[in-house]
Amino acid sequence: MARDINADRVRLALFVTQSGWRRLRTCLMVHPWFPWRSTAVPVPSRLLFAPHDLRTGDPTRASEFYAGRFAFAGKVVLTDGASPFEMEPPSREWAEELMSFSWLRHMQAASTAIARANARALVSDWIAMRGHRLPVASSPEIMARRVINWLTQSPLLLQDADPSFHRRFIRSLTSQVRMLASIGADARDGRPRLMCALALSFASLCMADQTRLMKLAQKRLAEELERQVLADGGHASRNPGLLVEVLLDLLPLRQCFGARHMPPPPALLNAIDRMMPMLRFFRHVDGAFAHFNGMGPTPADWLATVLAYDDARGRPLSNAPYSGYHRLEAAGTVLIADTGAPPPMPLSHEAHAGCLSFEMSAGRNRIVVNCGMPATAREEWRAVARQTAAHSTATVEDTSSCRFVSGGALMRLCGTPILEGPAELHVDRGERGGADVLRASHDGYARRLGVIHQRSWRLSPDGSRLDGEDLFRVAHGEEFSADQPAAYAIRFHLHPSVKPTRASDGHSVILKLPDGDHWAFTAPECTVVIEESIMLAASSGPRRTEQLVISGQARTAPRVEWTFVRVKTLRA
Repeated sequence: MARDINADRVRLALFVTQSGWRRLRTCLMVHPWFPWRSTAVPVPSRLLFAPHDLRTGDPTRASEFYAGRFAFAGKVVLTDGASPFEMEPPSREWAEELMSFSWLRHMQAASTAIARANARALVSDWIAMRGHRLPVASSPEIMARRVINWLTQSPLLLQDADPSFHRRFIRSLTSQVRMLASIGADARDGRPRLMCALALSFASLCMADQTRLMKLAQKRLAEELERQVLADGGHASRNPGLLVEVLLDLLPLRQCFGARHMPPPPALLNAIDRMMPMLRFFRHVDGAFAHFNGMGPTPADWLATVLAYDDARGRPLSNAPYSGYHRLEAAGTVLIADTGAPPPMPLSHEAHAGCLSFEMSAGRNRIVVNCGMPATAREEWRAVARQTAAHSTATVEDTSSCRFVSGGALMRLCGTPILEGPAELHVDRGERGGADVLRASHDGYARRLGVIHQRSWRLSPDGSRLDGEDLFRVAHGEEFSADQPAAYAIRFHLHPSVKPTRASDGHSVILKLPDGDHWAFTAPECTVVIEESIMLAASSGPRRTEQLVISGQARTAPRVEWTFVRVKTLRA
């Protein structure tokens, strides 16, 4: 035990040191007096072409921007004739959206002379202010997103532009690409670092005269894709939503290589081929993604766009061992379970304490869900959404199976990674009586409370019955001691469209689905309570819902059996 604690302290100290060094280096690189230069990025003579933007735009937003109304991340700022870059940001998310220039796609969708002129004026303001040195704008990830958006929307900005703006735009773009070439490798691990490699790859293909940059960009991109895209196609952060976001950039990048009559790197093609099947793995029948490890509302339009490139439409995978997920499916009933350990500390900033949680749907009705993450105000909800109690699994002594960095100077320095979580997991999958059976256990509570949580699921061949069992046992020893804390609460968060009614026996709950079907949840010899919950990842924002809760003591009732079963109803 002491050896494990010392090892954790060493890992944390190393991670904090690396995080501090990356932040210091980034601050130095963007400081006006720092003499950074990248000889690998000469000023191009021209832009050769613009990448295709797969993200859809809303033309009505362009008129709002022209009127000085900038609505991002759930916040609205009225500029009253001033530049939006001079305004006090109402939130960091708002500032990140503004500084990334992803909103240019809405002006491109408008495709009017006024929208083009307004877009040029806003970009010109930002260049004049030396916006790339502003605190939020100098973040490597935001800089990378801005470079990609400027390249993608360059026809909008450069059509009918005067030579002076064209020169300033190219020089500013080159300056930012040089900075990314210098600091991109020091970006925070995971999505931010991959974004930097993607931005350099786009720039090397779209900007003329970039032979050296092309070699550097392809090398970095291959390294990040091979490291971050796992063998089963999941992302190393274990966030299903990143599959959609990354593919929205990888697919246009593959097209860019074709436009230059160059073969795409094998790492790029392999990553796309591995990730596409995982899109189907995480989808319920209604098209929504399961809410694990930072997943928010499913962007339906983006997902549909990506799926249009899927040439191998077939039955989803049943097992993603490298990502740590399993999928059971029978006759339209789908169960997706988290059976994996937390990602490595540098990749765990968005990861949740949801080990052995699951989601369940029947047809187009989602029944059991996790709370997920909202699309906006993520910082406000992050601490709540990451807790084990926000997932459809068991908590012991009202604690989470993971410990997070949760405040103070440490959080400001290195973010919110997971400090400690399940390390030893056992997963078995088989078949019994023609039904899929999945059993898994984790030691997330073993170090602090001496408890092992084990859960099993059995889905019937006709998809009408899901049998489950939660078992709590002593990590070291044969039985619980009299003074050992081992109170548990098993939660099943319901989708907001599910209406539960508690039966008179106290052990059962009838669940009415939107299409009129009924399911029953029952836990013999246990009291099932209906409590309030919240679904954070609803498409329209956080929504109230309800959850089924079974509470008990592991000393006296270490085994809890429960069942979801479809109830046959008479149709008129």
